[in-house]
Amino acid sequence: MTPPKPPLLCLDHGLKRIGVAVSDRLWMTAREIAVIKRTTREEDFRKLRALYDQHKAAAVVIGLPSHELEGSGEHTQADTVRLWASRFAEATACPYVLWDEQMTSHDAKAIATRLRRKTTEPIDDLAARVILQSYLDALRDGLAPAPPVPPQD
Repeated sequence: MTPPKPPLLCLDHGLKRIGVAVSDRLWMTAREIAVIKRTTREEDFRKLRALYDQHKAAAVVIGLPSHELEGSGEHTQADTVRLWASRFAEATACPYVLWDEQMTSHDAKAIATRLRRKTTEPIDDLAARVILQSYLDALRDGLAPAPPVPPQD
């Protein structure tokens, strides 16, 4: 059996909200924990760092849009997320890995329906859960890079 380790946090970056999910200590399953309404970059980063500390996370998985045409010469949402992620890491000192978030909104809507959430409720936390579960599954199958986890004391 795999020994327990610090959980992973996952962020679904959006212009209005940030969805947050966390893994279990075996890195087998993900669950949603929060939707953060965006205010200022500093305040957003403070809230996210507090969740990172609260859950004693090892690293952060950040969803990266990949369905856009890369190399088109135009600034894409993926470029925005990459820049945001680097600023997040610089401001919070949280190690992170970027992970494909393709189809997560569709899957999150399906989960929201099963959970009987109102259609007006945000699903950003569910999208973060889907992203993180995808990463955990790929990691377990040897298809994802290990997160940049700092050494444990």
